[in-house]
Amino acid sequence: MSIARVTRDDFLADRQGKTFADVLQDPEQPFDIVLEFFNDADRQRRMEESELHHDRSPMAGVVRELESQPAIDQFLAGVHTRRNTRFRQAIGVLVRMIMERRGWRKTGRKGSLGVRAAGVSRTPAHNTGGLAFWFVRAERYERPGQTSYRSVRERCQELESGALGSSRDGKPAGRRKNA
Repeated sequence: MSIARVTRDDFLADRQGKTFADVLQDPEQPFDIVLEFFNDADRQRRMEESELHHDRSPMAGVVRELESQPAIDQFLAGVHTRRNTRFRQAIGVLVRMIMERRGWRKTGRKGSLGVRAAGVSRTPAHNTGGLAFWFVRAERYERPGQTSYRSVRERCQELESGALGSSRDGKPAGRRKNA
């Protein structure tokens, strides 16, 4: 699939993106670096693979690399709670735009990226565990008409209910010796 390129103008023309004009217009917020980061075919492929193969949000596929960008890490390390929150939300809008352009739609569910540390005044809000240091959760997506892989939970329930049926030798599937 080709790259889903998003420009500043595209972002500001989006129904949600336009509500984050303050983020794009603030020279201290590295949103141009974020745009450049996400306008990359390999990263977009990893975002899709995160949903398809790892049952995680698209952000989970790139969040560590994103957070390792010096300008982004430095901005999020600042004690500007409202600005940091808006910046992270704007990134979520950008991810939505890219995923939709690649044929995906939101599920209405969020996936965990980290466990937020207890709030301490005058310190930046970060995580103490999980995949990401600065991001707590991210939107999940699905591709319309595409059957996703069954979850481990679904497969376990199917196995326990005996829905897998029997094998050719009459023994329950998955319980044969020397299989």
